[in-house]
Amino acid sequence: MAITDTDSLRAEALAQVEQADTLDALESARVAFLGKQGSIALLLKTLGKMSPDERQVAGPAFNGLRAEVTDAIAARKAVLEAAALDAKLAGETIDLSLPAPESPIGSVHPVSQVMDELAEIFADLGFAVATGPEIEDDWHNFTALNMPESHPARAMHDTFYFPDADAEGRSMLLRTHTSPVQIRTMLQDGAPLRVIAPGRVYRSDSDATHTPMFHQIEGLVIDKGIHLGHLKWTLETFLKAFFERDDIVLRLRPSYFPFTEPSVEVDVGYSVEKGPNNTSRRVVGGSGDDDGHAWMEVLGSGMVNRRVIEFGGLDPDEWQGFAFGTGVDRLAMLKYGMDDLRAFFDGDLRWLKHYGFAALDVPTLSAGVGVGA
Repeated sequence: MAITDTDSLRAEALAQVEQADTLDALESARVAFLGKQGSIALLLKTLGKMSPDERQVAGPAFNGLRAEVTDAIAARKAVLEAAALDAKLAGETIDLSLPAPESPIGSVHPVSQVMDELAEIFADLGFAVATGPEIEDDWHNFTALNMPESHPARAMHDTFYFPDADAEGRSMLLRTHTSPVQIRTMLQDGAPLRVIAPGRVYRSDSDATHTPMFHQIEGLVIDKGIHLGHLKWTLETFLKAFFERDDIVLRLRPSYFPFTEPSVEVDVGYSVEKGPNNTSRRVVGGSGDDDGHAWMEVLGSGMVNRRVIEFGGLDPDEWQGFAFGTGVDRLAMLKYGMDDLRAFFDGDLRWLKHYGFAALDVPTLSAGVGVGA
């Protein structure tokens, strides 16, 4: 092709680019001129058949033609894209008065929610939160709580032991209750003392109402002149605040725990009511002796055994106290109508979506500890 013939090719290419009214038409023009089999691409291939003198003249002209057409296509593409955007904005309107779409956020697990509720209630009663290790030695978990080596709770089928002992030769295990925290806190902080100890505990047990890992909360008060009346008032105040009902009635029954003496089981009155889908659920409230009501055990408690106070480094002739403990998971089941403890740990997102709590609804006594339910 003679160099003068590039003028007509340039005019043809620039005309097609300018006349392209869509991005698809512009792409077709690009392929026709700059594609592998395009007119300008074929023109550039002829340079290989020219003599050096001819290439010296034709090369800059042909490459200049390719650059000019490439720039024209880029400019036309920018114009067409801007026009397409303007048309889209003109045809699609946004109502700024509508609320913004809700962003997905996580849910608070019912166990975490109830933990927060309990901490809020007991903080209002002057209790601090104490924590301790989940991998415990048998002295803190058993001996210091008045459970000698012959105690059946130390059996391998009841407790998860580790094969190794600590530096003092004591057997190591996953704690079976949060009571070791009481010993550690007495040894560390002395008396007077008012703490709750929430956390995970482990026992070799599994069925609809028991799991190998579950959650407990225990309370401990050590002071001078403490008696069962203080214990009953504390538990009654706590349960009324937690279930958010004033008609909570307690029944205290004599019992036995090695770490308390005397010991009492605490029952609450409840009734059975129909829930959604004609299901039945226990509703705490009223006296268990009323018509349509019954008694249900919810926690164990008692006055701290003298030996436990001694193991805590205190003089039992000077200091007295009471302790109590209950399952956090069971409290959640009672308050929010759940019927299978195992569902708490199945990891089913549908269950959590149904029973979970909004992340920003923090329980407070003024707004209600059951906020978000």
